Amino acid sequence: MAMNFQELTGLCEAAWHRNIAFVAADSRNCSASDAAGIASIDQISDGGNEQPGGSPDGAPRARGRWFSFLGAGAMVAVGYMDPGNWATALGSGAKYGYQLLSVVLAASVMGLVLQWVASKLGVVTGRDLAQLCRAHYSRRTTIFLWITCEIAIIACDVAEVVGSAVALQLLLGVSLIVGVLMSAVGTCAMLALQSRGQRPLQIVISLLIFFVGLCFVVEIALANPSWGGVLAGFAPSPALLRDAGMVWFAAGILGATVMPHNLYLHSALVKEHARDGDDKSISDAMRGVNIDTFGSLSVAFTVNAALLIVAAAVFHASGHDDVSDLADAHRLIAPLVGSRWASIVFAAALLACGLNATVTGTLAGQVVMEGFLKLKSTRWMRALLTRALAMGPALLAVGAFGEHGSNQLLVASQVVLSLQLPLAVIPLIRFSSDAGLMRHFRIARMPLALAWVCAAMIVLLNAALIWQLATGA
Repeated sequence: MAMNFQELTGLCEAAWHRNIAFVAADSRNCSASDAAGIASIDQISDGGNEQPGGSPDGAPRARGRWFSFLGAGAMVAVGYMDPGNWATALGSGAKYGYQLLSVVLAASVMGLVLQWVASKLGVVTGRDLAQLCRAHYSRRTTIFLWITCEIAIIACDVAEVVGSAVALQLLLGVSLIVGVLMSAVGTCAMLALQSRGQRPLQIVISLLIFFVGLCFVVEIALANPSWGGVLAGFAPSPALLRDAGMVWFAAGILGATVMPHNLYLHSALVKEHARDGDDKSISDAMRGVNIDTFGSLSVAFTVNAALLIVAAAVFHASGHDDVSDLADAHRLIAPLVGSRWASIVFAAALLACGLNATVTGTLAGQVVMEGFLKLKSTRWMRALLTRALAMGPALLAVGAFGEHGSNQLLVASQVVLSLQLPLAVIPLIRFSSDAGLMRHFRIARMPLALAWVCAAMIVLLNAALIWQLATGA
C-alpha cells in the first residue's frame, strides 16, 4: 500500500506540474534566473529541473488524464470577452438589431477552428507559432511579422485600458483619465497574483468569467429579447457586404473575436504538453487540449452573443439605434428595462472583462518577443511596456474627444486587429499542414479546407473594409 500511495502521489504531482507549466514555474523548480524574477516562456514551460520522459522529481508522467491539460483554453478565451467586444457588440446591436448575430457566430466558429489549429501546432511540434516563423522565414519577414503582431497587441491593450476606465467611471464616478491610470494599477494587481503561483490567478480568472456569465443571464432576463428575432439573426444578411456601417462593425466583431496574438499565445501555452514527442503522449495531450479549447470558447461565444442580444433588445427595439457608447448604454439601460440593477450589473461585468483581459496581452507580448526575437523580459517589464504604449492613445482620445472618442477608439482598435489577422492565420495554416513539421498529425482534407475557408473569409471582409474606406462609401 505504501508503494501505491507513493505512485498516486507522483501521478498527482506530475499532473499538477503539467497543468501550470504553460504560465508559471513553481518556485521549487525555478532556475536561478527565474528566482531573480526573469521568467521566459521557455523557462516556464521547461519547469526548471524536469528530466527527459518524466516529471521534475523523476515521477512517471500522468498520461491519458485530460484534466491535467486544462487551462490554456480559458486563458485564451479571456481575450474573446474583452471590452473591445463590448464596443462592437453594443454598436452593432443598437444600430442593426439582431442582424449581425450571424457575424458573431461565424467569427466564433473561425476562432474555434483557428485556435484548435494553433493548439495542435504547439502540441505536435513543441514550438509556438512565433518560433516557427523565425525558423522558416527570412530575418526581414520575421521582423515585419513581429512589428505587426506588436501593433495588434497594443491595439488590444488600448481596448482593455479604455474599457476598464469606462467601467471604473461608471461604478466609482471618477474621470476617464483617472480611470485609465487606475486600470494600470489593476493590471499590476492581477499580475501580483502570480507571485503566489499560478493557482490563485486561475481561480480569480475563473471566478470573474463565471461572474460575467451570471451578469448576462441577469441582463438577458431583464431585456426580454425576441427569440424569434434572435434565431433569424443567425442567418447572414445580404446587406453585409453592401452597407458600409455593417462592414465596419463586422470587421470589428471579427477583430474582437479572433485575435491574431491569441494564436501565438495558444500555441505557446500548450507546446510542452507532449514533451515525450511520441504518438501516445501527443494524442493524450490533444484530447485534453481539445476539451479545454472547445469548452472555453463556447463560453466566450455565449457571452459575445449575449452582448449583442441585450443591445438589440434594449436599444434597437426602443428606437435608440444611435447608442454606440458604453457610458450612454449604462445610463439608458436601467430606465429602458425598468431596473436600476441593470446598469450596475452592466458596469460590473465590463470591469471584470477588462481586468481579466489584462493577462492575455501581457503573456502574448512575452511570447511574440521571445519567439520572434529571442528577447526575454519579466512579466512586469512586459506589462509596463504594453500599458505605457496603450495609455498614450487612450489618454489622447479621452482628452480630445471625451467619452465618445474613447468608444470610437475601442471599435477602431478591433478593426486594427482584424486587418492584422491574415498575417498570423496564413503562416499558421501553412505550418500546421506541413508534413515535415507535423508528420501524420498535420491537418488535411476537411479541416484544412475549413481553415483555408476561414482565412479566405477574413481576407474578403478586410478587402471589403479597405474598399469602403478608400471609396468613402
